[in-house]
Amino acid sequence: MKPTPAMELFFRRGQPTLIDVPTQLQELYEFTRAVESFSPLFHHWLLSSDKSKVDALLYKAFDENGPTAQALAVLEQRSKGVTDIRSISLWNGADVDAQSAGLSSLTNVLGRPDSIEFSLRLEPEVNDWRTPVVWLKKAISIWNPSFAVFGPYWYSDHKVFEDRPGASWMLYLPCVLDAQQVPDARAIVPVMGKDEKGKVIQTGTIVVSITDEPFSDENPEHVKVANAIEIRLVDQDLLPRFGDV
Repeated sequence: MKPTPAMELFFRRGQPTLIDVPTQLQELYEFTRAVESFSPLFHHWLLSSDKSKVDALLYKAFDENGPTAQALAVLEQRSKGVTDIRSISLWNGADVDAQSAGLSSLTNVLGRPDSIEFSLRLEPEVNDWRTPVVWLKKAISIWNPSFAVFGPYWYSDHKVFEDRPGASWMLYLPCVLDAQQVPDARAIVPVMGKDEKGKVIQTGTIVVSITDEPFSDENPEHVKVANAIEIRLVDQDLLPRFGDV
């Protein structure tokens, strides 16, 4: 079975109440606009359902203008009375596993940080590392995460530190890094943003472990490089613990 690549982001909004449903769904819509050019399989998104696959095909999440009125109404009803945690899950409606993709947003008031997950089984596969870099940059601009990871879903079984994120294929941290700090990385990609005065500055860095082929958690050399990056970052106190996010 081919590995399922996934993008995960973790962040805190710093507010005492849940964001509203329209805002949460609008954020997901903005992200889908950035990935839809990669594949026709990313052109249509539906609300997931715990009831049945037939039920999950009923509600289209977005149209050309953004979240649909129907999707918003369904989500408002599902979250009625919920004040502490809300999850919105979408899928692309594909009947075949090799064409399926999921996108989810989890928002909390207390406890765990908010999170975004984008998982995909696609043909064609994601072969060029620059493609997920574009996706990551868009996600970072929307959610401003404390860290973000992209790579095979099961890479977490191979990382060095259980209480910290793994480097996987690529790792985003909201700090400025250079090649001297992470010499094992194959690419260091600056992420730009704006300071309080509106000046464009580097606000973070994407560390890419492999660039000549897709990262595989079944390739010992790939895992070795990712592990080396993790150790380098921990030695410099740059890789956060989950409990500190």
